[in-house]
Amino acid sequence: MIERYRSSFNTLFTKEKYNNFIHNLEEGFVKIPFRVAETPIFIPKALEKQLIAAGAELIALIKQPDFKTLTNDAIPAAWNVANENDHPHFLSFDFGICKDDQGNLLPKLIEMQGFPSLYGFQAHLANTYKTTFDLPHHLSPYFNGLNEAQYIDLLKSIILGKHQPHEVALMDVDAPEQKTLIDFLITKQFLGLKILSLTDIFKEGQNLFYQENGKKVQLKRIYNRLVFDEIADQTELFKSNFDPREALDIEWITHPNWFYRISKYTMPFLKTEFVPETHFLNTLTTIPADLENYVLKPLFSFAGKDVIIDVTLADIHNIKDPQNWILQRKVIYEPVVQAPEGGIKVEIRLMYLWPDGQEPKLCINLTRLSRGKMIGVSYNKDFDWVGGTVGLMER
Repeated sequence: MIERYRSSFNTLFTKEKYNNFIHNLEEGFVKIPFRVAETPIFIPKALEKQLIAAGAELIALIKQPDFKTLTNDAIPAAWNVANENDHPHFLSFDFGICKDDQGNLLPKLIEMQGFPSLYGFQAHLANTYKTTFDLPHHLSPYFNGLNEAQYIDLLKSIILGKHQPHEVALMDVDAPEQKTLIDFLITKQFLGLKILSLTDIFKEGQNLFYQENGKKVQLKRIYNRLVFDEIADQTELFKSNFDPREALDIEWITHPNWFYRISKYTMPFLKTEFVPETHFLNTLTTIPADLENYVLKPLFSFAGKDVIIDVTLADIHNIKDPQNWILQRKVIYEPVVQAPEGGIKVEIRLMYLWPDGQEPKLCINLTRLSRGKMIGVSYNKDFDWVGGTVGLMER
């Protein structure tokens, strides 16, 4: 979107450079099972300022004294975890890039999460774009004046806390099989922590342990990457290992309840130009006459699962649990990134770290490019110049 960088990048781009880029990205780690885009995006200063302002408005709601009261019903009773803390340690806000009535770029909120994202991979991704494509050194993926070393130090302080790396585990249901394994491995390289599957961890009393070299090692802290929705039908795993919902002698980074509190459930409470009109389906007194301009989303799902894009009256009447759905005005993405063949739609994720006793800090971004009807992978299978990327800004 900064024209001089875009024009230069497109002119010098070759398929060979892209193949080298993917090789460099994967080297020393694993093959990446998701699509990484051919290009970063170049975020202009005006849009950067708008993104920062939009994020600040969302954080203002999250910091309200009554936020937990507002969101108590967001947590499914079956997945309410004991010993919740005061705030999440991670925040992610996804904004579709649109245009306002005057033709200016405008970010519109698509999704929000109180859950970790690819905090390791995005730093590695930005470096690899810059080195492979010989981009200017002053282009940076970081906000708030951070450089890479400062960013990793902050990430380390939040994830490890006062503990030794071997006392902290990045946990997922089956960690080696996750599509985001490369992020796990990069995070381990940065911080030295353990990567464990749910089944690698066992309980004695209220304490959690894992085995290494025939010895029992106590865990003090879990960097949680486990989404409960993924194991809703696998709770038998808890019987032979541990049930994360129990009151355990463990520190959660971040506590699982925040996945639900800061989510699609939060959006109907937000009234700002950066957030599309959003309603809980069960609170609608009048169904909009222009349903074609809305999407229907389940509260308790992720990655676009079960979203209804072209809503009809029949869709609304067929919903058996309207309290678990939202109706949201469609966000019209603008194809603001120019590829060699046509424009591409953009979604930018702002990624925050929130240290205990401090304010949330906007650190880095994750960006996705799309030519399809939605941003998700399944809608972009047959296109190039789409997929995950990062936004670079002038520093």
